[in-house]
Amino acid sequence: MSDDTMKGSVAVITGAASGFGREFALLGARRGMRLVLADIQADALAATLADVQALGAEAIVRTVDVADAAQVDALAHATLQQFGSVHTVFNNAGVGSVGLIWENSLRDWQWTLGVNLWGVVHGVRAFVPLMLDAAKADPGYRGHIVNTASMAGLLNPPLSGIYNVSKHAVVALTETLHHDLALVGDQVHCSVLCPYYVPTGIHVSHRNRPAELASEDPATRSQRLAHSMIEKAVTSGKVSAADVAQMTFEAIEQRRFYIVSHPQALAGVLQRAEDIVALRDPVDPFSQREGVRESLMEALRR
Repeated sequence: MSDDTMKGSVAVITGAASGFGREFALLGARRGMRLVLADIQADALAATLADVQALGAEAIVRTVDVADAAQVDALAHATLQQFGSVHTVFNNAGVGSVGLIWENSLRDWQWTLGVNLWGVVHGVRAFVPLMLDAAKADPGYRGHIVNTASMAGLLNPPLSGIYNVSKHAVVALTETLHHDLALVGDQVHCSVLCPYYVPTGIHVSHRNRPAELASEDPATRSQRLAHSMIEKAVTSGKVSAADVAQMTFEAIEQRRFYIVSHPQALAGVLQRAEDIVALRDPVDPFSQREGVRESLMEALRR
């Protein structure tokens, strides 16, 4: 899908109020796309709407919890009702949970998997059939789905168990989607986005955690420690969300499947693959960062 074909096309973006979703919306507006913006945070979503409209974009917003299938189905219905079609879908909404994996509560699992994994599942189920129908009706139709995973979908750092599980599942889902789409046609494609540490605000994603899934217990030592580490890593990231949005649009244009914000992190992916093939224990992910493992062990064993 080139710049020319993007102009006037319809893009649906979940998690559009901040981070990658907001940057997808701004870039889409500059490319002349018509936009359907969804997020659970209504005030920030309204700000994104104002910004894309200032750029001349035609857009609508819907307050949506992507963990709820009915709300995502309603988003698809609203898209067709407003614009009649959909060409690009960004299943992008995401949240983060941290800490030793056995210390995460059932509510932690339900919240994180509900947004990060089920949100993508609901997006695929709601929109892909519409895109395939459009492809059957129009030989010139081109569609693309981008599912936001993470480098944590290719690696397994400690103290991020639920997040790792959710993002590995998104990678697996999207790789399978790639193969399935190829079986039925060549007009709809997909990509998986695997960013590393980028300043997006995900370290404060708990601000939108539903009350019924709120944590019942105080944060554990491991959760406080991991949150501090993630906050520092995310806020100090040198690659911006706008940079990642640009990479993503280029991948859509070039029909590239894997989108990686930090290619240097692929060394760890290769190491993991080699560990699997050699049937050996996973290598310490902090082996190249002197003192990190030792400081974590000291903090957690006190």
